[in-house]
Amino acid sequence: MSDQTTTQSGDSAASPILQARDVHKTYRLGRVDVPVLKGASLTVYRGEWIAILGASGSGKSTLLHLMGDLDQPDTAKGTIHFDGNDLTQLTQSRRNRYRNNSIGFVFQFYHLLPELNVTENTILPSLVGLSRFAYYRQRAELRGQAASLLQAFGLDHRLTHRPRELSGGERQRVAIARALINRPQVLLADEPTGNLDEQTGGEILDLLARQHQAGLTIVMVTHDPDIAKRADRIVRLHHGQVQEDINRI
Repeated sequence: MSDQTTTQSGDSAASPILQARDVHKTYRLGRVDVPVLKGASLTVYRGEWIAILGASGSGKSTLLHLMGDLDQPDTAKGTIHFDGNDLTQLTQSRRNRYRNNSIGFVFQFYHLLPELNVTENTILPSLVGLSRFAYYRQRAELRGQAASLLQAFGLDHRLTHRPRELSGGERQRVAIARALINRPQVLLADEPTGNLDEQTGGEILDLLARQHQAGLTIVMVTHDPDIAKRADRIVRLHHGQVQEDINRI
C-alpha cells in the first residue's frame, strides 16, 4: 500500500458504508487456477465518489462484482460488509434485497431489454418480488417515478421508445435511471463511458456528478486516468491488490 493511503474521505464524521476486507478471488479456467484478487481491501464512506483505476486484468471489475454481491470471494478468504453486516452471513432473501434495493449497477453495455420501452426498462428493478396484483395496483405510481427520473435525465421525450431507437448516450441514461429507480445507497458503475465517444461520455459523467452532489455514493471502475479525476478518491489496483489510495479532496 502506498504511503499516500488515506483512511477516510471528506467529512471526518463520514461512516463506512461498504467494505471489502482482504478479499481473494480465483477463477478456474480449464485445469488452471487463475488468481485475480490477492488480498484486496477497500473502504467506501458515505457520500464518496471512488474511482477504481488499473490496467486490464488487475481485478477492477472483479472487486466491483464482489462488492455488489454478484459474485463471492474465495471461501474463508475475505469478506464484504455493507453497513456493518457481513454479506456472507445474511440470508439469501436479505442478500437479494441488498442487490436490488441497496445497490444500483451500471455497466459498459447497457443490458436494456429490446422488447420493452424506456419506461418499462426503467421500472424493472421495482417489479422484483411484486405480485401481479400489486403491480397493477402500483403501476401508475411506478411509471410516474420512472417518468420523473427520466425527465431529470433529459429523456421525457423518449418514454415510449424502444432501446433500438436511442443513441448510445440515451441508452446509458436509461440504464442509470434503472439503477436508481429503487433509490439505492450506492451506485456501482463498471466502465460506464467505455462504449461512448468522448463528448457523450462526458455528459454521462456530468450526470453522475449531479447525482453524487445530491448525496449518492459512487464506486466507478475505469482504466482512464482522466475519467478517474472526476472522483473524490482514486484507488489503483495492481496484480489483484490495492497499490495506491489517494484522497483528492
